[in-house]
Amino acid sequence: MDSTVTTDSTVTTARHGRVLLIRIDRPHKRNAIDAATTAGLDAALNLLDDDPDLWAGVLAGTPVAFSAGTDLAAGAGPATPRGGKYGVVRRDRATPLIAAVEGVAYGGGFELVLACDLVVAARTARFALPETARGLVANCGGLFRAPRALPPNVAREMLLTGDPLDAERAWSLGLVNRLVEPGEAEQAALELAERVCAHAPVAQRLSLRVGAAAEAEREARGWAATELADAEVNASADAAEGVAAFREKRAPRWSGH
Repeated sequence: MDSTVTTDSTVTTARHGRVLLIRIDRPHKRNAIDAATTAGLDAALNLLDDDPDLWAGVLAGTPVAFSAGTDLAAGAGPATPRGGKYGVVRRDRATPLIAAVEGVAYGGGFELVLACDLVVAARTARFALPETARGLVANCGGLFRAPRALPPNVAREMLLTGDPLDAERAWSLGLVNRLVEPGEAEQAALELAERVCAHAPVAQRLSLRVGAAAEAEREARGWAATELADAEVNASADAAEGVAAFREKRAPRWSGH
């Protein structure tokens, strides 16, 4: 029998046999990540990593949104020791994790998707990296994972314009594994996870470990470069202006400094 455990008020987990469904549940904030949500995601991913009876995970949002990224008003809270930012994006994982995307996956929400192994998306899903519209940079892996998951020119356009990528095009470009009708992403992801669980878990974990090891050096360079860029941009006048304009609901006045 499936059992549901609330890890905090904004993240819930439900066992479906050997699959753990992890759901971000802040629909009034389009599932933007605050400190409580980071803690909840970290606890849920720790459970997925540590329980030998769990062979796959599904990370989902709500019908309104997968996640709009960092809650700019409240902040996402500190990075966690095992998961990094959001408790997810720098995690050393070997249990397969599938993103189930309905609605927007913007900014850090898209970076959560990029941290997963497989992606199921409803036709209404949208992916975007709009950080430069706020004078910021994508600091949760998007700067180097997006060009790896997508054709580099498409990823660069997303980073430079902030324009969203719709689900149909994301599927045609290979980012999305399963394209489904609105409202069906979570169930389709659970079904895909069951397919994963039909195979030997030790072999699957080792397969993911080898892939991660092959990417480790490039990932390390990407994180180091991201940290430098993040520090520089956060010291800029444009970053302060972008956040102020967002909070004041006005167009930003960029200085280029």
